[in-house]
Amino acid sequence: MTKPPRKPSKPLLGEAEAPIRSRPRKKRDPAQPNLLLDPMPARIEPCLALLKSRPPKGPQWVFEVKWDGYRVAVHIAPSGVRILTRGGHDWTHRFPAIAAEAGQLGAATAILDGEAVVLDDQGRSDFGKLQQSLGGRGGKLNSGASVLMAFDLLYFDGHDLTKTELSTRRHLLEGLIAPGRESAIRLSEDVDADGEQLLRIACEHGLEGIIAKDRNSPYRSGRLGDWLKIKCIQSDGFAIVGYERSTSSFGGIGRLLLAARKGDQLVYVGGVGTGFNERSAAELRGQMDKLVIGKPAVDTGRKRNAVFIEPKLVAEIEYRAWTHDRKLRHPSYKGFRDAADNAAVYEIE
Repeated sequence: MTKPPRKPSKPLLGEAEAPIRSRPRKKRDPAQPNLLLDPMPARIEPCLALLKSRPPKGPQWVFEVKWDGYRVAVHIAPSGVRILTRGGHDWTHRFPAIAAEAGQLGAATAILDGEAVVLDDQGRSDFGKLQQSLGGRGGKLNSGASVLMAFDLLYFDGHDLTKTELSTRRHLLEGLIAPGRESAIRLSEDVDADGEQLLRIACEHGLEGIIAKDRNSPYRSGRLGDWLKIKCIQSDGFAIVGYERSTSSFGGIGRLLLAARKGDQLVYVGGVGTGFNERSAAELRGQMDKLVIGKPAVDTGRKRNAVFIEPKLVAEIEYRAWTHDRKLRHPSYKGFRDAADNAAVYEIE
């Protein structure tokens, strides 16, 4: 004979309308340590790579591809996603695919450090295509084609990671963004390899260069040498101080006149007359015509048919080397650096 189920000593529920309450918790043991949460910072100044001519040697160095785009920090919080440029401008609306993907990563709170880029058919970052997708300097377009190459994790689930060594930050980042992920947010994978060999391979594949990082270093804002950049072809920002007219060139621009920074002053470093197309030249001319001045801001020597402008525009220039009199050798125009990117003008030591 089957026994009836035993009647519970206490009903699972009391009155139907009564709220369900748990038993009172015991008082916390004051000897038990607290797990403190760090407030999420509104912004973290980026760690910048110091330019070197050759890769460093030593077991503490790990390498990555150098991406050519806009440096951004992606802030993920319960209130939403924010994408901040290097200069602190909110460009969340300019990178809608990255913002949407960030909201799906599954992190309650996080700050990703990375580069927003547009990739060509061979997976290389193309700064010109990124510029076009955003509508040029001062443009208002949204770049749906942009992807984030994430290379660092500065804050995660309530904890500030900036004082933690890079190897630990990378371990946590790879748990959040799987290697090989093909989406609007991708992992910039690091490589344990000989720096010289990796640089040679990068240059053979048409990449801009490589980044070396000290795996034991914390995240320190500024250009302090924890991160180093080694380039295949030199590429830097230069102030545009004017242009030479031409009746046969796109936009009527024969050459842009360029300047670098030396101490507190700008000095003339030559001109660039290649790298323009009809669209970029028209954009250049439209921006420069708003800044025309009567006298040059720097001494450019004698120039025929020159128009001088206020040195407020920064052009990204690719070049091979410097001449003996400190002029750019074989320069080529790549595009504008937007003010929101906190574009730096090359500094002559």
